[in-house]
Amino acid sequence: MSLGLAALVGVFVALAVLRVPIALAMFSAGMAYLWASGQDIGLVVDQTMNTLQGLSILLAVPMFILAANVMNAATISERLWAAAEALVGRFRGGLAHVTVLVSVVFSGMSGSAVTDAAGPGMLALRMMRDVSRYPAGFSAAIIAASATIAPIIPPSIPMVLYALLSGASIGALFLAGVVPGLLMAGALMVAVAVVARARGLPKGEAQPLPAVLVALRRAVLPMTLPAVLLGGLFSGLVTPTEAAALAALYALFLGLAVYRTLGSATLFAVFLESARQTAVVLMLIASAFLVNYAVTVERVAHSVAAVVSGADLGPTGFLLLVALLLLVLGLFLDAAVILLVFIPLLLPAARAVGVDLVHFGIVVLVNLMIGLVTPPYGLLLFVMAALGRLRLIEIVREIWVFVIPLVVVVLLLILFPGLALTLPRLAGW
Repeated sequence: MSLGLAALVGVFVALAVLRVPIALAMFSAGMAYLWASGQDIGLVVDQTMNTLQGLSILLAVPMFILAANVMNAATISERLWAAAEALVGRFRGGLAHVTVLVSVVFSGMSGSAVTDAAGPGMLALRMMRDVSRYPAGFSAAIIAASATIAPIIPPSIPMVLYALLSGASIGALFLAGVVPGLLMAGALMVAVAVVARARGLPKGEAQPLPAVLVALRRAVLPMTLPAVLLGGLFSGLVTPTEAAALAALYALFLGLAVYRTLGSATLFAVFLESARQTAVVLMLIASAFLVNYAVTVERVAHSVAAVVSGADLGPTGFLLLVALLLLVLGLFLDAAVILLVFIPLLLPAARAVGVDLVHFGIVVLVNLMIGLVTPPYGLLLFVMAALGRLRLIEIVREIWVFVIPLVVVVLLLILFPGLALTLPRLAGW
């Protein structure tokens, strides 16, 4: 290991242990590498900024963030909840089923697991824990597990970042995420059904048909957004970046003109929070570019590719190994770090063994989402504990029953690539 690479790893590990924000830790580690290896810091930083400036795909990130924040502020979560409850709330453990269904619909608008947990998730927690007296840990666990669907069903901010790193088509990735996202939802609902029967969770009341129709009518406009976005991508009428702008515009139209729930003060707060979240994401990307520059110069990725190629694993064996590696890394590292630092190391190896990069991306992203709900570093567990004022151990005890079906979905995606690749191929990608 060279002096520069040792400096990068040492600084990053030290700052991560000290709980320094990930973006600053990666930036400091990248700068330490440049200094220790005697490279022109100004030139490298200038090249990194020029590269970022030329990536128009990054425009999708603030648009999707804005759309999700507007949807949350415009009381759309409540409308989606009422519609889902009218459909599946009558089953045993019905409110947990409703939570999964709302996450599926909201995922077509947000693209962020944390946004899903903090928006519709808070409504779900209030209804399950406070109104229907579900166990608090179980309620928070199913909300956290359901929120992992958000970055898999398009739109998806992590998919945009993966496309940026791999060169894979963002449109193909968006379409590839639909079936896996629905599989995740189905697997979680099966787990809910098993737990509900075993614990005797309460049933909801069946609503008469007129009430069901009213609830669906109130939610029909926001429910059309995912169909509009996917239809535009499928037909080629819009690019992914244009789809992101369309989502933000549609959300503003609903909040301002249709439901009229966005006042000037609320709208200002939404734009301010969206700008803050966008800055955090872009800082992560810029910092990751510095780290990836060091990895490229040191030829680390080529070494990894050579080892994997020499092992003669084949595509399935390689993906199984990657899945295991990511599940372990997800226990200790933030998903953004794994995506922006470790995945570029694995991409040359994926190409070398003949893995389709769209398929690889979906397998990677589902694995990273599982990492969000596995202790000790599961971000969504901390989010739910903080928002619900719960002890973390209450959620950790309950989360494993939902982690298992998600791992099964990963195995299915590895063994049957068509689950991810059929829709992109039908669309011509």
